[in-house]
Amino acid sequence: MSAASPSSAIDEMGGAIFPHRHLLGIAGLHPHEITFLLDEAEQWIALNRGKAKHDDRLAGLTQINAFFENSTRTLLSFEIAGKRLGMDVVNMAVAQSSVKKGETLIDTAITLNAMRPDVIVIRHESSGAVHLIADKVDCPVLNAGDGRHEHPTQALLDALTIRRRKGRIAGLTVAICGDVLHSRVARSNILALGTLGADVRVVGPPTLLPAEIERMGVTAFTDFDAGLEGADVVMMLRLQRERMAGGFVPSPREYHALYGLTPERLQRAAPDALVMHPGPMNRGVEISSSVADDLNRSAIPEQVEMGVALRMACLDVLTRRRRGVAGW
Repeated sequence: MSAASPSSAIDEMGGAIFPHRHLLGIAGLHPHEITFLLDEAEQWIALNRGKAKHDDRLAGLTQINAFFENSTRTLLSFEIAGKRLGMDVVNMAVAQSSVKKGETLIDTAITLNAMRPDVIVIRHESSGAVHLIADKVDCPVLNAGDGRHEHPTQALLDALTIRRRKGRIAGLTVAICGDVLHSRVARSNILALGTLGADVRVVGPPTLLPAEIERMGVTAFTDFDAGLEGADVVMMLRLQRERMAGGFVPSPREYHALYGLTPERLQRAAPDALVMHPGPMNRGVEISSSVADDLNRSAIPEQVEMGVALRMACLDVLTRRRRGVAGW
């Protein structure tokens, strides 16, 4: 993603312009650009909590959700987001598509582009696949997760959740715990929260922490209890066994004993620490049910709610030039 210079981006943002054609990752975004997207999402929270959950500002536009990888929360929230904004939303059934007949990713991109969509949302198991498609189409592209690379809207909705619950992000200590190695969510959150001024820790067994992770500006812990000490936010990650080849961890029971978030372990964090998880959860593995379902500490259902509002904001912002919105 190419980023505008700080000065020109600020001028554009003053005119309510997001200076990027696509949203492919958090890398390359300036703090005020991230904050702009969070602020834009606030209006949609109120609409989604009302009786009439609909706005026609994107009526007549077409959104294609091309998910080459399984998804529940992300796919549903993008579909709901597009429909609540009035768009015609089409979910591409990859299992029944020509991809299964050997069609290349580039040919798929050319085919989708020929249908003249106004925005494409893509999820793919290969890192960089979304960038490849974005280079071949004429409309904005939103990355809904590509391999181990990034999942930008998840990081943005997490930042929105934290900001609403804590009132700020700068100065908070955030512990991202578990399978950091295979997690695009972890990568995007490290970038987003670090850019917004949080003190980010990564916590996990040595086999699940990337080599030289400290270069991303985080502090790494292999001792779970030490990593939780005084944390304002504890973000647990799912063990992504589908991306593992080999013995990264012992049995799920042993993993839970060493790195599972329990009420006892949570006491090491700040008294008002917020518990988060991007889902889907492995209950009894990385997190106990009593913690996940704690209404006072867990923000997991709120993360799902914020996902719809944040994705509405992204769809709105990235299509403004195509709609000829004044000032764009």
